[in-house]
Amino acid sequence: MVSRVEGYGWWMTFTVLIVLAVPWFLWGVDRVVVGLPVWVWWHVGWMALASLCFRLFARRAWGLGIEGASE
Repeated sequence: MVSRVEGYGWWMTFTVLIVLAVPWFLWGVDRVVVGLPVWVWWHVGWMALASLCFRLFARRAWGLGIEGASE
């Protein structure tokens, strides 16, 4: 069972990940780093961060918002 505070923390974490999924602030930037546009590197970093968050979520809070819903 996940505590209420931890549950709010997970909701905030995933909200931030969703907001940062599209790099609005990089639109129109044509800078290239190591042969790829900066926005591609943003997505590489975002996917790595999202996968780490999901792994931690799967280990600690799997079922958050589902368990107890039928009670």
